[in-house]
Formats: sequence, structure tokens, C-alpha cells
Amino acid sequence: MNAAVSRVPGMFTLVLHTHLPWLAHHGRWPVGEEWLYQSWSAAYLPLFRVLRELAGEDRRGLVTLGMTPVVNAQLDDPYCLDGMHHWLANWRLRATEAASVRCLPRSKSASYQSCTPEALRAFGTRECVEADQALQDFATLWRHGGSPLLRGLIDAGAVELLGGPLAHPFQPLLNPRLREFALREGLADAWLRMAARPTGIWAPECAYAPGLEHDYAAAGVSHFMVDGPSLHGDTALGRPVGDTDVVAFGRDLQVSYRVWSPKSGYPGHAAYRDFHTYDHLTGLKPARVTGRNVSSEAKAPYDPERADRAVDIHVADFVDLVRGRLIAESERIGRPAHVVAAFDTELFGHWWYEGPTWLARVLRALPAAGVRVGTLQDALTDGFVGEAVELPPSSWGSGKDWQVWNGEKVADLVQLNSEVVDTALSTVDKALAQTASLDGPIPRDHVADQILRETLLTVSSDWPFMVSKDSAADYARYRAHLHAHATREIAGALASGRRDQAQRLADGWNRANGLFGALDARRLPR
Repeated sequence: MNAAVSRVPGMFTLVLHTHLPWLAHHGRWPVGEEWLYQSWSAAYLPLFRVLRELAGEDRRGLVTLGMTPVVNAQLDDPYCLDGMHHWLANWRLRATEAASVRCLPRSKSASYQSCTPEALRAFGTRECVEADQALQDFATLWRHGGSPLLRGLIDAGAVELLGGPLAHPFQPLLNPRLREFALREGLADAWLRMAARPTGIWAPECAYAPGLEHDYAAAGVSHFMVDGPSLHGDTALGRPVGDTDVVAFGRDLQVSYRVWSPKSGYPGHAAYRDFHTYDHLTGLKPARVTGRNVSSEAKAPYDPERADRAVDIHVADFVDLVRGRLIAESERIGRPAHVVAAFDTELFGHWWYEGPTWLARVLRALPAAGVRVGTLQDALTDGFVGEAVELPPSSWGSGKDWQVWNGEKVADLVQLNSEVVDTALSTVDKALAQTASLDGPIPRDHVADQILRETLLTVSSDWPFMVSKDSAADYARYRAHLHAHATREIAGALASGRRDQAQRLADGWNRANGLFGALDARRLPR
């Protein structure tokens, strides 16, 4: 570290939350598997590349990385791995097509400044290089799935893993029995995949209801994330919740919103690649943001050197912000403070193309600027914990309450979830009771397993979120009702004594929704 740079008090933690709903076998475009493959190629591959490089520099405690069980299931799934390999190869073909354009193509984007033959050739040439690197990484590092890569980063001490419940349900609205089951099975899923059992979780949607801390304590969870307002805006230290030792860490909005907020952030800079402007011939994104309210036609061609200079500016800005925030918060509370910035992982690369480059430079620049970087577990171990607090019902959604998941727009989904969960629990209870024997343990019931699997997919928090935000709302409603139908169909056959039919139905639905193979209905709390 430069002698002229003084070390600042406290510690900074970067938390990344990696989540997508179960998309395999459920459509391709515009919503479905394409969503998974775009996020995988643009965010997950570059992020793991960055973390491996930094770990290779003997850097430890880089990020606290939340990986939901449903994402891990897709990154390990042979069907998804095969689909991803095909997607990357298709990306390479599209890049080659762009690089070889010789005349103005007939397409909706033919009049765009960024889609002239000259601009497309230059852009396509660079895309070929990126696609080749992605294909090489995927073939050599990802051939056995994402879990081996993640296990390596955990073992190297580069990341702290945050777990979570199966299928990402909105926990405050979930039946307590299914809520406990989803959390315990989610933590067990991480152990099964990576031989690492998380002690911290990213609660889906940072949602909290009074009493959840007792569920967490019973499941062996020592800490979890909430949004800043849940801690009444005072996020300088983690806080034990209620009468437990379970600690809530809050997202520092002043720091997090500098990078990305509902209204502004670095990705909107004029030099960065524009997310929304496509070349309609190849599906590539060859434009830069250029400016506010600039039409797609008028957006300038992407300039990587201009974007690279902007990254350096935003790295310096963020480092200065974190330094200042740590100094100010430490002075305010009279002891070294803890600053937590938290984001969706998919921001870095998928939504913000330059995000992985920014991350790599920030994680090098912060220590060089005298800022200690560590994980939430480091903060817990080193005593960045204040006095106990009572948390209000909250989330990180609009309004910081539950309205996105239980508001008027999604009242029908709330009712659907309640009915489906009641049906599932009563059916599974009866099924397990019928197979119970006084002479031995209850045998595993794959029909009951699939009922719970479909129920958990029904209550995923993604569906009401998408409906409330009017983002592919029809797809979200379709998915919720599809899994509800599967639950009811299997349960109905079982309840009417048609066990063979229930088995056939469960097997059929399992072909599309066979994630969480270790899920075992016998572990459902009574």
C-alpha cells in the first residue's frame, strides 16, 4: 500500500445475490431459457473468471456471494449445461456474421448509427474474441457444472457462501411448515453440492417478518441480509434480532445506490454499452448509451476504450465514497464501522456489460486505498455487531414493505399459493401416514416429493414480483398456475386412491421439474 494512503477504520463488504427462477424446460424466448443463458454468459462466466483471478493473487474475503438453490440446480443440470454450450456456440456464429457484414442488411436496425456495416464489423470482431474466451472457459472449467468452481472459491477463502430456501419463496407469507422445510432443504442442498453448509443466508427479497429469526436460529443460521430501512437506516453495524444471537446486516443505501438505484447509477453513463438497443440481424448489442432520451437509431457505436476510461472514473468514485462513508460512520458511532453494498449478481455483466471489469478493479483498488475488504462472516467474527434490535415487517422491494408480493395486483396469486400449499401439505401428510409401518421407517415417496417440488415452484417470489412490475407478467402467471395445476393434478389422483396414476403424473412432471433431487417429503415438519 502506498505510504501516502492512510488506512481507514472499519470494513467494507460486497454482497452479491445470485438468483433466477427455474427456467429449464419452460420456454425459450423472450422469457425462459434465454434469460438463463444470457445471465450465465454475461454475468456468471465473467464473475467467476474475476473471482478466480483475484483468488490467484492470494486475495481472501473478496465477496459474500449468495447463490440460491434454484440457480445452483440449473448451473449443475446436464440439460442446462448442454443448452448453455449450444447458446455460446450460437453467440460465436452471430458474432462471425456481424464481423463479416459487407453491405447494409435489411433489418429494422439498418438505419441505426451503431449498425452500419463498418460499425458491425468492428463490433463483431471483438465479440468473436469474447465468445471464444467464453467457449474456452465453459469447456475447460464448467463441464461438470458450477458447483465445483464455487467449491474451489470457497475452499480458497475467496468468497463466503450465502444460502437460502429452495425455490426462493417469499417467506413471510409462507405456511410455517413449508417455510421451515424449504430453508432446511435449501441449506442441505448447498452441502450436497459443495460440501459447504452456509451459516448465512440471503432471505428471498430481503423479506422479514417478526419471529423469522427463531426459524433461522433453529436451522443453524447465524446471519442474514435485510435492506437498510429495516434497520431504520442505521447499517453501520450488524444487529442481533430480538432475543436471539442471529444477526441482521443491512444494505447501506448511500453506497449501494451510487452504483445502481431505481433512478440512477453507473450503468447509465453515456460511454457504457446500451442494454436495450439490438442489431436485429444478429441480436447483438452494438450501441453505447450515448445520452438520456436518445433514440435507438441515434445511439452511437460502442467504443470500448471510452467505456474503459469511464470504468476507471467510477472505480475511483466508488473507492472515495466507501472511504468517506467508513470514516463518517466510524466517527458517528464512536467505533470502527461496517459498510455493506449489496446487489443482484446479474447487474454485473447482464444489465451492465462493464460491471465485471468494474468489480475486478474495485476489489483491487479498495485495499490499495486503505480499505479493509471482508465478508459478512468476517464482520461477525471480528465484532462488527451492535446492540439487539426489533425489525419491522419489511423487504427490499418498492416501498420496502410487502406490497410487491401481497398487493392488490397479485391478490389472486396470494390466494392461489395459500390454497395450493394447503392441498399439498394435507395430501403429503396422508400419503406418508398411509405408508407408515410400525415395523420400520417410512419409505421414501417420490409422489409426495414431486407434490412438494411443484408447490415450492408455485410459491416462488419471482411470479408476483414480475406481475407487480408488469415484467413478463403473462409468463409469470402462466408459471404459477402451471405448477399449481401440477400440484393439484398429482394430489387429486393420490387422494382418490389412484396411486399408479399419481406416480405416472409425478414422473411426467419430474421430467421438466426434477430439480432438487435430494428433496425428501419425509423431512417435512409435522
